[in-house]
Amino acid sequence: MAEKPDRLISLDVFRGLTIAGMVLVNNPGTSPVYWPLDHAEWNGLTPTDWIFPFFLFIVGVAISISLGKRVKARSDGDNPGSFGAGIYTKIVTRALSIYLLGLAVSVLPFFQFQSTDAPDPLKLIIWLVFAASLLFLLLRNFKVAAILGGVAVVGIIGMKLAGYNVVFYDFSMMRVMGVLQRIAVCYLVTSLIFLHTNWKQQVYISLALLVGYWLIMTTIPVPGCDVTTITDKACNLAAYVDRMIIGQPHMWRVSKVFDPEGILSTIPAIVTTISGILTGTWLQRRDEGGGMKTENRSTEDISADRSSSLIPRPSPFEKVSGMFFFAVVLFAISWIWNFFFPFNKSLWTSSYVLVTTALALFTFGCCYWLIDIKGYRRWAKPFMIFGANALALFVFSGLFARMMSGFRVAYTPEGKGISVQRWLVDNIFLALFQPINASLAYAICFILFFLFLMWLLYRKGIYVKV
Repeated sequence: MAEKPDRLISLDVFRGLTIAGMVLVNNPGTSPVYWPLDHAEWNGLTPTDWIFPFFLFIVGVAISISLGKRVKARSDGDNPGSFGAGIYTKIVTRALSIYLLGLAVSVLPFFQFQSTDAPDPLKLIIWLVFAASLLFLLLRNFKVAAILGGVAVVGIIGMKLAGYNVVFYDFSMMRVMGVLQRIAVCYLVTSLIFLHTNWKQQVYISLALLVGYWLIMTTIPVPGCDVTTITDKACNLAAYVDRMIIGQPHMWRVSKVFDPEGILSTIPAIVTTISGILTGTWLQRRDEGGGMKTENRSTEDISADRSSSLIPRPSPFEKVSGMFFFAVVLFAISWIWNFFFPFNKSLWTSSYVLVTTALALFTFGCCYWLIDIKGYRRWAKPFMIFGANALALFVFSGLFARMMSGFRVAYTPEGKGISVQRWLVDNIFLALFQPINASLAYAICFILFFLFLMWLLYRKGIYVKV
């Protein structure tokens, strides 16, 4: 498959590495698991905690590339800071689509699988038809999506008419935030920031948000708590705001008192996305002299670049060196800040933003150096395949995992159902490995299975996007 000459292949690989890591850690066969494949209990940092920030960083880099072309192409000379309504419509539509997709993943198949007493094969078929409908919807084949969706709805009605007790999804317990929902919010906010600010202003905004978040989280008391501290899962401001605004029924069920993708913690997550924008802007600076053209650019943009207009643009080696340099600087600052505002993924603390941005810069810098500078690409083929359909991999691997956990293939003497996932682990992986290695082996097989499916899409040139 021929690549576009200006395509940042390293970004596709970095995206593929990240989504592969997410699928790996999200699908352990059993417990225990090796510590790098599990989140820190609360404060702290493991490689698993790097994954979501890497995603937001990648979203930021992609924004700078896609919307950067729009910024350069503006042709309204009388009002160079303006954009047509179309670009805002596109941004809002995409953000809303990602958000609704996040809701859809948790709602499907619109009934509670275990509580509905119809035969498991029938329920699974309906679920698969819904999943196929979602796939065709993402591929913008609306006719087929509507037909499949209608067939699945008829299937639910058929179960009801056949006398089965169909327990529908309880929307009063629907989680309103989540991974895709946070990505949607960060994409929307940072896209608007990118369109109306220059890189210096983006740095100032990031600093203000990180310092402001630190101050409000450490100085504002939480009602009902004797001591406000981020070391307590309930008595911190972010958890309190989530309980007050989102409401416990709509929060992450595992925690009950906080949501790891909550409202306040989305503020520093926006900074993570801005860090990707800044990195993408840096990588797009031209390699040789000249500089960017100034026509059709806002006064602020021109002013921001004027001081550097006589400085030669960085070479690819200087670009990657710059990424490594700032990775070291941010890493050092983050560890100092960690003593006052500890690394914490659930609260997305300011120190956590800096340390994960440093790690993202280093990892992406390595990919950029190996792939786009040195041209070493063979090793990266699987990750290019994953990266080309990262959204499809995230959505459908999650749905598939839920299906395997819900579909029962056997029963214990006590009448308790044994899921496909449990049966495979007990009868294959635990028969061959110790529990911790059985868990890892299952996760590896799971991701290899999806590598095959994503390869089929890649080979056919099918890309699932919103």
